[in-house]
Amino acid sequence: MEDPVRLTQIRKTVIQMLSDRGYITSAIDAEVPRDITNRDELKIYCVKKDDPTESVYVFFPEVPKVGVTHIKKYVELMKSRQTNRAIIVVQQNITPFAKQALVEISQDKKIVLEQFNEAELLVNITHHQLVPKHILLTKEEKLELLTRYKMKESQLPRIQLNDPIARYFGLARGNVVKIVRPSETAGRYITYRLCV
Repeated sequence: MEDPVRLTQIRKTVIQMLSDRGYITSAIDAEVPRDITNRDELKIYCVKKDDPTESVYVFFPEVPKVGVTHIKKYVELMKSRQTNRAIIVVQQNITPFAKQALVEISQDKKIVLEQFNEAELLVNITHHQLVPKHILLTKEEKLELLTRYKMKESQLPRIQLNDPIARYFGLARGNVVKIVRPSETAGRYITYRLCV
């Protein structure tokens, strides 16, 4: 038997994550299912605010351990809706063959498949008091930053691609985030990090 409170919390965190990534989530909030009988009802599809051609799917597989057949089914669904990004929220884990399939599909660079465990999404990590505010810079803002400080991209401090915050924001290699921390002396302290 599914725990509807737990699933609702996970879905709420996913919706907040999509909103933080710049997707339109206002219509999704209204359609939260009351009695969750199957996980397929939790599936989410939304588009970016600034670019309606860019969209994302969020899948909640029924099975505890996701295999290659599920990955292929999701990729086919993505291709039918011309979506290049998806998030798979798994109950336990994915099989080693499915992990390999994810790597192979992601190497194509046309499709991005991210995988999160349900336990990772029970709490929104960006709402914790010790996590400073992170803002993803656009390409123009990144270029302006490098020009202003007369530096190369490689001279910026780094954030790993598998860092929980980088995963939350869906960062790719080469993305730069602006980190705003509170400071007792200056009011706020701003740093930048390059995703590697």
